[in-house]
Amino acid sequence: MNLPRYICIEGVIGAGKTSLTRMLCERLDARAIYEKPDENPFLADFYRDPQRYAFQVQLFFLLSRYRQQQESLQPDLFHDIAISDYLFAKDRIFAHLNLEDRELFLYDKIASLLEQDIVKPDLVVYLQSSVERLMANIRKRSRAYEKEMSEEYISSLNESYNRFFFHYQETPLLVVNSVGIDFVNNKADFEELVRQIMRPHSGIEYFSPAR
Repeated sequence: MNLPRYICIEGVIGAGKTSLTRMLCERLDARAIYEKPDENPFLADFYRDPQRYAFQVQLFFLLSRYRQQQESLQPDLFHDIAISDYLFAKDRIFAHLNLEDRELFLYDKIASLLEQDIVKPDLVVYLQSSVERLMANIRKRSRAYEKEMSEEYISSLNESYNRFFFHYQETPLLVVNSVGIDFVNNKADFEELVRQIMRPHSGIEYFSPAR
């Protein structure tokens, strides 16, 4: 089996996706592909009034991520590995959670067309976490557009993520119990996680660090 060359890091808001992506790119001299939520002009409005702005925020994310994927995954002579802090297919998690039936029908039509052109990763790393830790991380980083985010919404999102990845079969998947690891502040934890990621994978695998 080959080692992963295109890796997607996934997890609920506050799980540490971007931090892990940045650290892995520095450690492995990899090319980084970062989601850009700040560029979505509807995001702050969505957190204040989800029903009114759900479709606008979802469609903007879908199209902007599609454009970024097309631009970012061109051949790169200077990096052998690419690491993204999101999986394109995860957009459907938010769509099914936030859109009403008619909006979801239209969204599915558009998403199905776009997904045909998306490169699948060699590995998806799912940072599984608890609602308590997610909320603590969200409060700690104190992003302006996340101030209206409720614990109820994060709990629903966490359940949706777990359900999505429980049934995920598109690519190899490594599920990491991130409650039991501190890869940001503990070098040994980070190096063990690097070892777990940068090895051959197949199917669904689980990594639950022993404490």
